[in-house]
Amino acid sequence: MADMFSILVAGAEAPADPTALGLEPYQWVSISMAVLIALFIWKKVPQLITGGLDNKIAAIKQQLDEAKELRAEAEKLRDEYAAKIAGAEKDAEAMMEGAQREADAILEKAEADSKAMVERRKKMAEDKIAAAERDAVDEVRQSAAVAAAAASRKLIAERHDAEADRKLADEVIGSI
Repeated sequence: MADMFSILVAGAEAPADPTALGLEPYQWVSISMAVLIALFIWKKVPQLITGGLDNKIAAIKQQLDEAKELRAEAEKLRDEYAAKIAGAEKDAEAMMEGAQREADAILEKAEADSKAMVERRKKMAEDKIAAAERDAVDEVRQSAAVAAAAASRKLIAERHDAEADRKLADEVIGSI
């Protein structure tokens, strides 16, 4: 390196770079680059790259559109279910109120039915007691009649004779 410097300073020329077919190295690099670019253009590499990027962009746009649609559907479903939940809560509240009214009505009816049943049973018991009293009175009367008839027979048998029978027969005939 010191030799090169001393040659340049002294005014001598530096050795020349090798050349091929009379072209300098930078020219070979330029030609290679031009051939490479021409080959890429001929094989449509930029179009493939832009096409791939365009396809990727289109796929991403499609996914974004689908995501927007899914989000809109999800929001719609959320709103729908929120409305359904609110409706279900109102329905449940209405059912509870209806059930309470029905329970109150059933309770009132049961109380009325139980009072009516108590009254019916009380009346039935009173009727049975009255029937038993009538039966007892009838039985006592019958027993009294049987006892009176037996006593009358006994008294008649003891006190009545043929003369008394004639007198009784005459009275009966006379009253006719």
